[in-house]
Amino acid sequence: MTGGAISAEPIRLVVFDCDGVLVDSEPIAVRTHVALGAELGWALSESDVMNRFVGRSTTSIGEQIAERLGQETARVWDERFREMHARAVDEGLTPVDGITEALDGLEAAGLGAQHWCIASSGSHEKMRHTLGRVGLYERFEGRIFSAHEVERGKPAPDLFLHAARRMGVDPSHCAVVEDSRFGVQAAGAAGMRSFGYAGGLTPADWLTGPTTVVFTDMRRLPALVTAHGHQQVAGAAED
Repeated sequence: MTGGAISAEPIRLVVFDCDGVLVDSEPIAVRTHVALGAELGWALSESDVMNRFVGRSTTSIGEQIAERLGQETARVWDERFREMHARAVDEGLTPVDGITEALDGLEAAGLGAQHWCIASSGSHEKMRHTLGRVGLYERFEGRIFSAHEVERGKPAPDLFLHAARRMGVDPSHCAVVEDSRFGVQAAGAAGMRSFGYAGGLTPADWLTGPTTVVFTDMRRLPALVTAHGHQQVAGAAED
């Protein structure tokens, strides 16, 4: 299967990002990167981190840090980030508001768990930790895919195409739920429709595009999937 023109085919697989879509971890990650930048010599604002890091793979983030500060500092940054992020997750991670209702609503609409998967820039270890902390891991177990499994992370289409292939669904029948600009770009490149969640840190205008519906209340996802499941998405915004 390869990416291509966006299809109007019915949705048979909903592909979820993890951070910022299932678990409300983006604020934790952003604050951690800002703190590490101050500690290790790269002054970053929260906006800088959003622009540079959010939605990118660990490899991509490490390459940016190494280019700026050198390989050794990039290694230290990665180690410290893992420690600080894990501690912060244990202290106060929550699910994204409305995600449990959204998953239940998809099931009620006939898209049960066998029609969902996760495709995230994060590692499997990180996802087991974060999803486990908020009680969502079991709902996706066995259907979780990481950018560490493919050559190129988002915004390249590789991860989403890999997830579709593993799930046995053509990209034309897939819809992606994302909260990063790199994620919606990757979905488009894979020939998939996307729903851009702007209820967290990401500004809505970062998610707009010809194949993306932007929305701010996760509880509305089942209705949006149902409404757009049998037609090509034309760039639109939903409350």
